[in-house]
Amino acid sequence: MVSDQDLDETFRRSFFAAFNPEWNSADIDWAANHSRTFEGDKALQHLFYVSSSIDSLVVGEREIITQVRESYEKCQKLNLTGDRLRLLVRSAIETAKLVYTQTQIAQNPVSVVSLAYRKMREVDFDHAPHIVIIGAGQTNQTMAQYLKKAPFAKVTVFNRTLEKAEALAKSLKGTALPLSELSSFNQPFDILMSCTGAAQPIVSNRLYRQLIGNDLSQKVIVDLAVPSDIELEVIRKNNISYIGIESLKEQARKNLEQRQKELEVCKRLIADKINEFEQLLRERKVEISMREIPQVVKGIRDRAVNKVFNKELEELDPKSREVLEKMMEYMEKKYISVPMKMAKEIMLKG
Repeated sequence: MVSDQDLDETFRRSFFAAFNPEWNSADIDWAANHSRTFEGDKALQHLFYVSSSIDSLVVGEREIITQVRESYEKCQKLNLTGDRLRLLVRSAIETAKLVYTQTQIAQNPVSVVSLAYRKMREVDFDHAPHIVIIGAGQTNQTMAQYLKKAPFAKVTVFNRTLEKAEALAKSLKGTALPLSELSSFNQPFDILMSCTGAAQPIVSNRLYRQLIGNDLSQKVIVDLAVPSDIELEVIRKNNISYIGIESLKEQARKNLEQRQKELEVCKRLIADKINEFEQLLRERKVEISMREIPQVVKGIRDRAVNKVFNKELEELDPKSREVLEKMMEYMEKKYISVPMKMAKEIMLKG
């Protein structure tokens, strides 16, 4: 926010009281005691760091920049933002884009779902694959967002709750079936993807052999469940390319370490951009403080033409009056631009 007030406890309590009229004193106390406040340069740095995703749970997560932009746009529609916040958010988003494009902060994925999707796509099929999904929880819903970008022939979703299976299948234009019918499923498939909250493996070797029947071609199994949904015997005794959660977590950890090494590069870039923003803000303040000059100069000219020298101007021939008009327009522009330029230089240096 932009305010001349200090963000002390009194201000925070009054802010949270107005923030949600339904909050009682206990809610206000909780919010005031658990809030973090940043002022001045620290506030700028915090916003730039958050927007650039170097102060996030997942360092280098590109989705953050979208969230910042959407949050600002919502506030703008509610008339909660002014000129300085507009400049600030624009600068923060532009800086975040530079961080993503000029550093390696976001090059290596650190999400196990995105890593699983990449590894799955590395397997070549000579046809659009049929994907079987077991479970319709958050992990498989996230995977579905990636699958929308990939070519596949069909998708079949199994889940204990059929309604959830139907919702996930609908997003992928697939088919939903209750988990109880998995053992009787006899359609050929290429990829088996599973993530449930089951305490024991969902797919035993016996069930897997039943599912593939006489089809001995290599399958891809993506197991993102903890504990594993796939029985160890399935991995050992069958022709599969196995993508498991533990190896994905290890790769995600290594990728996160690589991103951490880029933090100092990102911080230096952000520091430069914050200095540029502060200069931009000073220039903007000068422009706002001097925006009345053009109106004042125009007022002087109108008074001179219409009152002070009105009679003399009426005695001029059209050609002379035209030359005089051009000369006054030229001087008007100079009287507007020269003092504004000089004042800007003086104020910015000061």
